[in-house]
Parts: sequence; C-alpha cells; structure tokens
Amino acid sequence: MLELPDIMRILPHRPPILLVDRVLEFVPGERIVTTKTISASEPCYSGLADPLPDAGYAYPTSLLIESFGQSGALLWLCSARHRGESVEGTLIFAQAKECVFDGRAYPGDVLRHEVRMDHLVGSNAFMTGETWIGDRRLATMGSVLAVARDSAELPQAQQPEPATRGLREGAT
Repeated sequence: MLELPDIMRILPHRPPILLVDRVLEFVPGERIVTTKTISASEPCYSGLADPLPDAGYAYPTSLLIESFGQSGALLWLCSARHRGESVEGTLIFAQAKECVFDGRAYPGDVLRHEVRMDHLVGSNAFMTGETWIGDRRLATMGSVLAVARDSAELPQAQQPEPATRGLREGAT
C-alpha cells in the first residue's frame, strides 16, 4: 500500500532511525499494519564482539518500541490527511506502558506491527496493538501515547559554553 519513499514523505525520520519499511494495510482512524525488516547491517549491531551467543544478536527492545511508535505516527498522520486535516506541531512518542514481550527478534526477521487507534483527544493519540513475526506474537503494546506539541513550546537544546579551561571570565 505504501512503500519506503511514500513513508519518507510522511515521517520526518531518515535512516538509520527510520524503522518502518512498508505499510500493508490502512483503515483511516482505526488501524494500520506495517513491516520492518531487521538487518545485521543496522547500527545497533556494529562493533559487537565476534562471535556472540545467539542472544547477543537480539534486536533491542527500545528499537522495537520505536518502530511500533513510528507505525502509530503513520496511522495518525495518514488518518488526518484522509479527513483533509493535518496534525500541527511536532509529534512526540510520550509513553508506552503495559508492554509484554513474548520473545526476541533477530537479523532476518520481519516485524509486523498491527496498531489500533483507541482514542484521539485533541493533540493526543492513544494506541494499542501487537508486533508479530510470522504467526508468532512478539509483543503486546497495552497503551501507547503520542502527542503533538507546538515546536515553540518545546525546550530548546542548550548550546555548550565555549571551553574556558575551567576559568570564569574575570577570574585570576
């Protein structure tokens, strides 16, 4: 339904942190099904000692949750477009709770995220769903919250002060 170039026109993420490869199904305002293929060439695997036991190559849970969250962002953004609207502001993955992990994923696996939109309240989206590898459920996301906030309201990153070798201005 949507391929990588289409996804890149919707999400601001870019490789290597773009973690959705394809949209298989989309029901506006209700659900989306996406895939993410795990590759041994991803940055999370670089610099690992060789050889490791199999468990050493498990895909990081944090990236699995991020991939699910990006799928939820696609559901929210595409649903808004379908209604002729837009989501204003910066989308932020705010919370994931009641997550249950039934296994691990490894290079070569294809994650299938099935995300459901439970509620949309103002600029807050509440989602649930599962992640699968084939017919094996890998994770259940009990509650995921994404929010859209005006960029001007977000804290700005502080620029580091120039190095002064530990001396303050006027100090002797």
